[in-house]
Amino acid sequence: MLTAVLVTLSLYLLLMERDRVMVFAGAEPAPPPAPALHDKAPSHRVPVMVLDSAAREVQGHVLIRGETAAAREVEIRAETSGRVISEPLRRGAMVGTGDTLCQLDPGTRAAALAQAEAGLAEARLRLPEAEARVNQATATLEEARLNDRAARSLAESGFASETRVAATTAAVSSAEAALASARAGLEAAQTGIRTAEAQLAVARTEIARLTIAAPFDGVLETDAAELGALLQPGALCARVIQLDPIRLVGHVPETDLARIRPGAMASGRLSSGQEVSGRVRFVGRTADETTRTFRVEAEIANADGTIRAGQTVEIRIQTPTEQAHLLPQSALTLDNDGRLGVRLAAPDGTARFAPVKVLRDTVAGVWVSGLPERADVIVTGQEFVTDGVPLDITYRERGQ
Repeated sequence: MLTAVLVTLSLYLLLMERDRVMVFAGAEPAPPPAPALHDKAPSHRVPVMVLDSAAREVQGHVLIRGETAAAREVEIRAETSGRVISEPLRRGAMVGTGDTLCQLDPGTRAAALAQAEAGLAEARLRLPEAEARVNQATATLEEARLNDRAARSLAESGFASETRVAATTAAVSSAEAALASARAGLEAAQTGIRTAEAQLAVARTEIARLTIAAPFDGVLETDAAELGALLQPGALCARVIQLDPIRLVGHVPETDLARIRPGAMASGRLSSGQEVSGRVRFVGRTADETTRTFRVEAEIANADGTIRAGQTVEIRIQTPTEQAHLLPQSALTLDNDGRLGVRLAAPDGTARFAPVKVLRDTVAGVWVSGLPERADVIVTGQEFVTDGVPLDITYRERGQ
């Protein structure tokens, strides 16, 4: 045990206290004493390379991922029942506004239309007769009232009996009743005309519903109803989508929402590499309950129809210009809190961290905001310094 203790002590002295052992043995001179805290000896400076950067106006953007969507999409359904008598159009066919998609068998609807037209003509013939009866009843009433006034005047002078006055009064009442009846007949004739007109409108509407047409220019997403198929009200005839213009749809976080305005330029890169451009037409005002993001739509011309709905797209929306610095991507670093930023050479010759926001990534470098108008950015050696560390500064030319 004593031998083990001596060996352990010897190894400790040789490995951990070698300098002191060598000095004690006289093999090496003693190291100079460490400077006291109050000594003013210069501290070690870390060599770094610094870029003198000046801010410039740069067009900002918001980058989001989304998908393409049809400008309009509708399922066209039957409004009446009938058997399809037209050859079906196949999916992918281009259709124009008013093109027939499904034609239904009219059945007895033509006869119903003829009957409604005849009923309207008959109702209109009754109207002059009813108007003539009203005119005749009105004239009879005027005559009865005139006779009644004359009889009353003669009776007051003693030249007419009370019986005659009573007779003329009864004639007036009878004429008034006849006029009321004639007016009721006129109203009945007018009601008959309106009823016949409504029946005719229903018959014509039923005839019009037999032809199911495309509401706008587009492309068939499904086959039209097959020849001989029986369609009931609500049955699907065809599905039409409009792809010109096409929409680019994405969702932006609320931190970037204030930077986007309707009418702003928007460009998109499809997964195939195709580049498209247009303008923002809609910015949502209600956040998605799950993601807390807002819907943004841009409208893109697609006259040739090469862009299809549902394709993945990277959307870049322009924002108002900002003051930014163009820096090499390698200059970016993280602080202890995980914030993205750069290390600056402060005027006192020490390092200082400054958080930044990346606006755009280009081949020449990254555009960042959040720095003063002029800044000395450490582009080499920033990973070896922290805030307050003295620097040995070498300035780098921008072309290097």
